[in-house]
Amino acid sequence: MHCLLVYHPREAETYRRLLEAAGYPGPIRIARDAREAVEQIGEADILLAGRLPDEAWPHARRLRWIQSMWAGVEQWLRAPLPEGVLLTHMVGPFGPLMAEYVFAHLLALGQHLETYRRQQAEARWERHNPEPLRGRTLAVAGLGAIGTEIARVGRAFGMRVVGLSRSGKPHPLAEAVYTPDQIEAFCAQAQVLVLVLPHTPETEGLFGEKALSALPPGAILVNVGRGAILDHDALLRALESGRVRHAVLDVFPTEPLPPESPLWRHPRVTITPHVAGVSLPEDVVAAFMDNYRRYVAGEPLVGLVDRQRGY
Repeated sequence: MHCLLVYHPREAETYRRLLEAAGYPGPIRIARDAREAVEQIGEADILLAGRLPDEAWPHARRLRWIQSMWAGVEQWLRAPLPEGVLLTHMVGPFGPLMAEYVFAHLLALGQHLETYRRQQAEARWERHNPEPLRGRTLAVAGLGAIGTEIARVGRAFGMRVVGLSRSGKPHPLAEAVYTPDQIEAFCAQAQVLVLVLPHTPETEGLFGEKALSALPPGAILVNVGRGAILDHDALLRALESGRVRHAVLDVFPTEPLPPESPLWRHPRVTITPHVAGVSLPEDVVAAFMDNYRRYVAGEPLVGLVDRQRGY
């Protein structure tokens, strides 16, 4: 019988209720803060969490498998994971959510919705030509499950899609797929550039001066991947030059974004507080239960992380 610890500061009880309803057969422990995590982790061989307080790691004697509640895994790779512990991350449910986020912003920009809201407040009747997505080139950096869904929705809007991936392997939704050493050729086509890459040593700062300078003038940039893959100083220069017309940023190297950051006050930057791919408890529990059945049966786990590759 496997003892499961659920760590979540606000919704641990919700997770327990959903796990019980889904039929988890073993004992379920919950922790909402560092003290409770230290008290409970010693009995658990499975952990369901987005992170674990540092104080709890020395007590994780029986831990054999961690199912992350999040898609990103850098917080686990920085932690002192005991040798041999399996690490899996969320795969699947974020694609539709994050595609909705990306295209909500692209449609709002193209249809001048913010401008019309300002005009409404001023009782001003003034028309602006829409900027349709149809026929524009969508460049998706990262063609995993999330990037694939973004590419699919882009194609539905009549966009041309190109991609960037570590392998450069052909993708059914992309006309061309580039590797990181071809980043300038990739960016040169990006009328809309969407970043969905994980944070690894290879991707850190990948979208810097060299990449952003290759963008066509007036490009729109959306980052829903990781903050560290985008050089924000280079982005500010690209915004000032007009190379980037508007940037939508949901992720940052330091979160929360410090109040002194000039990005907060830039008129052509939209900032959201890391909400593009929220982990909904019902989605997390469904993914965990599927993996738990695999774990017990000795089958391959979904979302198994290669620690050497970093994702």
